[in-house]
Amino acid sequence: MSDRTHFNPLGALRGALRPPADKSISHRAAMIAAMGEGETDIVGYLNAADTRSTLAAVQALGARLVDEAATEALERDDGLGAARLRIAGVGLRGARPAAIDVGNAGTLLRLLPGWLAGQPEGTWTLDGDESIRKRPVDRVADPLRMMGAKLAAREGRLPPLEVEGAPLHGITYELPVASAQVKSCLLFAGLLAAGETRVVEPLPTRDHSERMLAAAGAEVRREGDTVVIGPAERLEPGRIVVPADFSSACLLHRRRDARPRQRRAPA
Repeated sequence: MSDRTHFNPLGALRGALRPPADKSISHRAAMIAAMGEGETDIVGYLNAADTRSTLAAVQALGARLVDEAATEALERDDGLGAARLRIAGVGLRGARPAAIDVGNAGTLLRLLPGWLAGQPEGTWTLDGDESIRKRPVDRVADPLRMMGAKLAAREGRLPPLEVEGAPLHGITYELPVASAQVKSCLLFAGLLAAGETRVVEPLPTRDHSERMLAAAGAEVRREGDTVVIGPAERLEPGRIVVPADFSSACLLHRRRDARPRQRRAPA
């Protein structure tokens, strides 16, 4: 007896859909909104465990979720995200001291220290789950220390990471390995540093942070393989639209491409 099962083709897929929002941009949107002055609308924020950790982190730092309906939408674990969030920021230099639980969000762990390191005062501890405690933070801690940051990590390179606000100065830093996360961390720190901060990339990486910071009023520019940022007095993001994540639609694209095709007999 055969153990094979035959499935008849169902024909072409038709319709429209919106994949889930981009996670990397969602993380950055919440952090930049928290750094901003006044209220920032975020359209299409991803509803996922990691991005909820980022929202909880910025609230611990003093930012506030204004829209109760959006908050309720995020509490529904449907993965579709809230249509719109409104975050009241604390300003570039207004983060209040807190213990931050990053959960399993590596992006949050690596980006947030850049902002906190340049605060005029205060201390913060970033920690997470068992998995996050195995992820090294020295790739952001080392260049931040070169800028004057006061940081301490377990065994010198692992979470929990302790950050104390301190005066920072700009540096030129060549990334040993291409990393959008490390680059973004240093750009956040550069907003609060004296002089320009220059990050040299061995290969191009995603440029969401520099685009979003520029849109919020920061002085950011690219010079060949180097991203340059200057100190800022304030950020005013206003409105951030998070696009859908194209990679999340790959399975459906594959299904579309695998649909039966009509073949013509040769003439």
